[in-house]
Amino acid sequence: MNSKTIALAIFTALCSAGVIAQTAAPASDAMPGMNMEQHAPKPTDVSSTAAFQAADQKMMSGMSSIEYTGDADRDFVAHMIPHHQGAVEMAKVELKYGKDAKLRKLAKDIIAAQEKEMAFMKQWLEAHPGKH
Repeated sequence: MNSKTIALAIFTALCSAGVIAQTAAPASDAMPGMNMEQHAPKPTDVSSTAAFQAADQKMMSGMSSIEYTGDADRDFVAHMIPHHQGAVEMAKVELKYGKDAKLRKLAKDIIAAQEKEMAFMKQWLEAHPGKH
């Protein structure tokens, strides 16, 4: 098998698992952390869970508050900035609470890469002002 075939097989398996999980459980429990409705923390929630939930909420709010312009380039960049910021926030939660050395390194790498990409996207937006 070539790498494209393997990647397609993995993607298909992940999509199938998501469909099974969504049909097997109520919507609010299908994908923990992905339900963007506000909810009161459960007594079992730990500080890291609350921090991840706050990062999720901030990211989703940031992405949904940006109006689409019909300019694919501009819309892509404008929506990816809060998406990347969400990744940075979640990586910071990992650094604060996580213990696994490999995941902590990944979190540091994510922060560096995402911040570099956000800087590029912000510069691109400044250089390409939208039509008024």
